Amino acid sequence: MSFFDKIFGGKEEAPERKSFWKKIESSEDLAKAIEASYHHKIAIFKHSTRCFISSTVLKNFEREIDSLDQKPDLYYLDLLEHRLISNKIAEDLGIRHESPQLIIIEDGKVVDSSSHEDISISQVV
Repeated sequence: MSFFDKIFGGKEEAPERKSFWKKIESSEDLAKAIEASYHHKIAIFKHSTRCFISSTVLKNFEREIDSLDQKPDLYYLDLLEHRLISNKIAEDLGIRHESPQLIIIEDGKVVDSSSHEDISISQVV
């Protein structure tokens, strides 16, 4: 990033996600995540890449995950890039859209959901 980009808010590159995330970028990815929930509990983290609060919550959540010996099944959705999928989650699972949002799914149904500072790894493990 150039000096002027730093001062005037030039294009910032998206940070790489941690390796434990499985990305949801299509309806097929969402279907696979829901299917996995019939075998074990999963979590979908919906993140707004332009929101400082969402970024802060995501970083704190990732720190919690890093401290675990065994990682849960975690899915990541960039809701700005994949807004239609975010809307599909809300519609198909009957849950109100929030951002950031952690949605816990078991047997194809939402069993827990939280937003902002209420997001914690304790919901998943």
